[in-house]
Amino acid sequence: MNDDFRIGHGYDIHRLEADRRLILCGVQVPFEKGLLGHSDADAPVHALIDALLGALALGDIGRLFPDTDAAYKDADSLKLLQRVMSLEVFQNWEIVNADITIIAQAPKLAPYIDQFRFNLANTLHLTTDRISVKAKTAEGLGDVGHGNAIEATAIILLRKTN
Repeated sequence: MNDDFRIGHGYDIHRLEADRRLILCGVQVPFEKGLLGHSDADAPVHALIDALLGALALGDIGRLFPDTDAAYKDADSLKLLQRVMSLEVFQNWEIVNADITIIAQAPKLAPYIDQFRFNLANTLHLTTDRISVKAKTAEGLGDVGHGNAIEATAIILLRKTN
């Protein structure tokens, strides 16, 4: 069996609430609502963390950064992503590519995609051609389509380096 590659999938969803900042991929997006969560509730970064952890069968974001721990209250999710990548288990793996989809009825995210990609690539010490971020709507369906939440998925491919 060849264990030189691993694929991980991640998913996250957060409710939109008034009086919160909307942070996506480390970018504060102007909007009248933000995502509710213990940390900054950056759903695409949380999905990416889950994909990384899942690729190496390490559980999910809540195992490393529980929402019951005050240390992670309002935490910057890009810093959490850095902490995940600094785990010893990741030292023998490199990210081949990551593909993230953000599903939001509003706001329109197309103007921020390049900054999203840049922030993720910079945090992961990659070139932007290894990071894909797409924005979709939910076509008016469900909590996301009714403007009550934003969700994100992420898929990642890791390659063993040693």
